[in-house]
Amino acid sequence: MICKAPDNIEIQYNPYLYPFLINSIMRPSLSFAILVITIGYAFCQGTEIRKKHYNIKNNMAMEGYDPVSYFERSPIAGKENITMVYNGITYQFASQANLAKFKAAPGQYEPAYGGWCAYAMGESGEKVKVDPETYTILDGKLYLFYNFWGNNTLKDWKKNEKRLKEAGDLNWKRILQ
Repeated sequence: MICKAPDNIEIQYNPYLYPFLINSIMRPSLSFAILVITIGYAFCQGTEIRKKHYNIKNNMAMEGYDPVSYFERSPIAGKENITMVYNGITYQFASQANLAKFKAAPGQYEPAYGGWCAYAMGESGEKVKVDPETYTILDGKLYLFYNFWGNNTLKDWKKNEKRLKEAGDLNWKRILQ
């Protein structure tokens, strides 16, 4: 087959070369499109999984406590007009400065195990409510605990922290899959 080019130059069509041209031109574009769709799907799926498994009360993480405040002095309630949604989870902050710190490094301030009781996650893999004022910071990560009816699980956590943290990490990973 002969094709006429704009300058009336004859170009011989090679049927064996055509698939190569399509692959070399179209494959990178198609691969990029598939990558973008996959990342978007994974992000949406991750957000939905977080919404399903994180400890959220009244559409708010940590019962409205400011996650940054735990690392500064002591936990304080956030303000309703200073909020941020991070990967589908809404957090409140006591100040614009704390909001800015969270925006800069959200993974540093989010509580472990989606805000569920760290002791229960390590001991049995269960999602158990917490008292947001009962916490510890271990290796730069915030862990919250159940503390009601005379049962402060932070005390039990401290007795076997390493084993409970390792088990809690595995259990939380399993929950999010």
